[in-house]
Amino acid sequence: MGIYDRDYVKDSWNSGSGGGMMRMSGGFRDLSIVKWLLIINFVVFLLTLSETLQVKIFTWGVVFPENYLWMIQLWRLITYQFLHWDAMHFIFNMIVLFFFAPILERLWGSRTFLRFYLISGAAGGVVYTLLVLIGVLEAGPMAGASGALNAVLMAVAILYPRMIVLIYGIIPVRISWLVAIMIILSLLKFTSGVNAGGEAAHLTGLAAGAVYVLYKPWFTKFRLQRKKGTWQQKMNQERNFEMEVDRILQKVNREGIASLTRKEKEILQEATRREQMSRY
Repeated sequence: MGIYDRDYVKDSWNSGSGGGMMRMSGGFRDLSIVKWLLIINFVVFLLTLSETLQVKIFTWGVVFPENYLWMIQLWRLITYQFLHWDAMHFIFNMIVLFFFAPILERLWGSRTFLRFYLISGAAGGVVYTLLVLIGVLEAGPMAGASGALNAVLMAVAILYPRMIVLIYGIIPVRISWLVAIMIILSLLKFTSGVNAGGEAAHLTGLAAGAVYVLYKPWFTKFRLQRKKGTWQQKMNQERNFEMEVDRILQKVNREGIASLTRKEKEILQEATRREQMSRY
């Protein structure tokens, strides 16, 4: 109810009336997030086919914790996910992105999926940098979407453990078993020092995918409770404000506008402003 709608002021004032997948219609804007990721990766890969551009792009895009200056260049945690060392590296990652990522985007919605994808990939870069800082690994350039895609595979494996995957398009295996094999191989490579930095990112991605899916219900419940608490607080504040406006208007009706204190006038002005805003 607006302040002009109350019975005791109608005669004095003139009352008046006052997740799914995110797509925008039309052309490229109608593409899903997964398709955009595929396009961006493809364009970047084409650019890196030029040796001159490749040097520049990789110099500024890879995660390379060789010195503190490069460590604090946080954009690298995102850009390294769109760089690939060779055609096989690129093709394998894009196959995984094409077949498995849409499952999560349809389930969670585009915003949530994109946040999950980029944060999981960035986590791999952070863990790799920390391992270099504490002396576990030697610094070297790291690139590729494998960390984020391992998170995707882990999430799908937890959500749909009986899903059958054809390895090389021939060998059928449950995705849960495939991920288990990936974990074992990554651990063996990491401990043996074979591509230890990349395997650290892979394992981090797998862990990020597991943590997100297993704790997502808790995170959702916590967020809803917090929103509920905030909403309830706002409702109480609004209710108290309305009650105060009622009291002030009754006072005006009894004693006139001159009887109001400065604070009461300010509250009435705020109520008037809200009423006018609600009409537009």
